[in-house]
Amino acid sequence: MDFLLTPGAIVRHPNQPDWGLGRIQAVDGDRIAVNFEEAGRQIIRQRYVVLEIVEAAAGYE
Repeated sequence: MDFLLTPGAIVRHPNQPDWGLGRIQAVDGDRIAVNFEEAGRQIIRQRYVVLEIVEAAAGYE
């Protein structure tokens, strides 16, 4: 797992640009809960999608 994918990090879904930016809410194994601007809360499975990091969470840079 990418150590920058932590709660608070801002990400984009590479296959769903219309969802807008998302903030990681929680990480549980390969499941990441992300609250996106236009799609709300989504559960992303890391084995299927590689999220693009826009901004790392404070303290994890």
